[in-house]
Amino acid sequence: MDAGAGGGGVDDLSSTTPAAAVSRWSFALSRRFQRLLDKSTPHVLHRWIAFLAIAITYIIRVYFVQGFYIVSYGLGIYILNLLIGFLSPQVDPEIQNLSEGPTLPTRGSDEFRPFVRRLPEFKFWYSITKAFCIAFVMTLFRIFDVPVFWPILLFYWLILFTLTMRRQILHMIKYKYVPFSFGKQRYDGKRAHSDDSASLLPRD
Repeated sequence: MDAGAGGGGVDDLSSTTPAAAVSRWSFALSRRFQRLLDKSTPHVLHRWIAFLAIAITYIIRVYFVQGFYIVSYGLGIYILNLLIGFLSPQVDPEIQNLSEGPTLPTRGSDEFRPFVRRLPEFKFWYSITKAFCIAFVMTLFRIFDVPVFWPILLFYWLILFTLTMRRQILHMIKYKYVPFSFGKQRYDGKRAHSDDSASLLPRD
């Protein structure tokens, strides 16, 4: 009896250690955060307004500090990568012919198939918002303020952005899809009606 009681006491002590308490606290916090994200999913406008406020805060911070340009450059490269995923279809049409999946409609007589992004809108918003928050935290530490001639970084980023967007637009033209249409395309003779978001615009 005493031995059993003693063993139970050891288990109770092990469950109340600081590591266990921190683990339970972090688990509860992550669940609450995930619940908050789930509730924010349908509120697209409010989410992007919150992102805009965070982005403006970061820009003001960098402007007044007059530094952390290398952090901003890395943030710009990451945003460009996210944007490419947001604008691209989930399955690349160049390799779609090798699979058995549905193809993109290219004629008015084709059946409508919604545009499925490689990076969904919610994940795009969450990733870009988190990136700005991390970048803002990095501006609080001088170790990340690497001296650099910022016009060169800006010029290089603009060239990279132009070339990347040009390639993406040519890809859209080649495979005849537009990820920014508003509404589901229904083919009725020569006219198309829209009911859903982010669908394809077929072209003859």
